[in-house]
Amino acid sequence: MATFHFDLVSPEKLAFSGEVDQVDVPGLEGDFGVLAGHAPVVAAMRPGILTVIQDGKREKIIVLGGLAEVSEKGLTVLADVATSIDELDRAAFAEQISAMEEKLAEKEGSELDHALERLDHFKSIQHQLSSTAMH
Repeated sequence: MATFHFDLVSPEKLAFSGEVDQVDVPGLEGDFGVLAGHAPVVAAMRPGILTVIQDGKREKIIVLGGLAEVSEKGLTVLADVATSIDELDRAAFAEQISAMEEKLAEKEGSELDHALERLDHFKSIQHQLSSTAMH
């Protein structure tokens, strides 16, 4: 299988850089897979789980939004936050979801819609983390 270059960058660090077989990206308008030779595209990402496939191994990384750009140079993801599932503090993540739920009462209109959408994405990540397929 042909490989391509992939960089995952967050404000804190360069989370990943290397040659990969495939990357599955949680796009705002739907998940999409990137293989070598993918057409150029720039896509917004939603909070979700990004999957990197390299030499037959899968690495799952939680991203909390950002941008993905496919070019002739490969794939670059600029993530607001990027955390390996192994590094995630699941208790702190659950507390963050609870805090988001508590703050919903303070929101209204489009701000409430945005908060509900973000909460839904976080709960989806939490559900995926607890499923047996993630282990």
